[in-house]
Amino acid sequence: MAAKEIAVKKYVVKLTAEERERLGTLTQRGKHSARKLTRARILLKADAGEAGEGWSDSQIASALGTGLATVARVRRQLVEEGFDSVLTPKRSPASARPRIFDGAAEAKLVALACSEPPQGRARWTLSLLEDKVVELNIVARASDNTIGRTLKKPLQTASERAIRHTARS
Repeated sequence: MAAKEIAVKKYVVKLTAEERERLGTLTQRGKHSARKLTRARILLKADAGEAGEGWSDSQIASALGTGLATVARVRRQLVEEGFDSVLTPKRSPASARPRIFDGAAEAKLVALACSEPPQGRARWTLSLLEDKVVELNIVARASDNTIGRTLKKPLQTASERAIRHTARS
């Protein structure tokens, strides 16, 4: 019956002996993400090659506790993109926002925050710094929240704490 179900599949998984061995090693040794382990198990169960089990999508989904769409997506990705792409998570280069303050702009912000506050003010506020960095063309735009995060740095490194701690004792 499994051969009949495989025949109508658009994306048939046929692994080489080396790929089966890699997946077997991956699932049995070391620490890996749950996503990677699930995908490896899906491929092992879906393998329609001579050494494979050739399970249907519904059998795999119920055995591994995943959805049918996940099993189908892993099959499709293997056939269309190749073995390594299935196990490697995709990261979009545009997913992370670019930093507003690079090293030079951050240094200028710190220098500004350490300078004398404006006339009539006792100290710099985040809102005042926000306006001033735009006015001085340090950055095109920034929120007070971004300025606060940029200025918030650990007071000292762990090694400095250890040195200070041992000096006291």
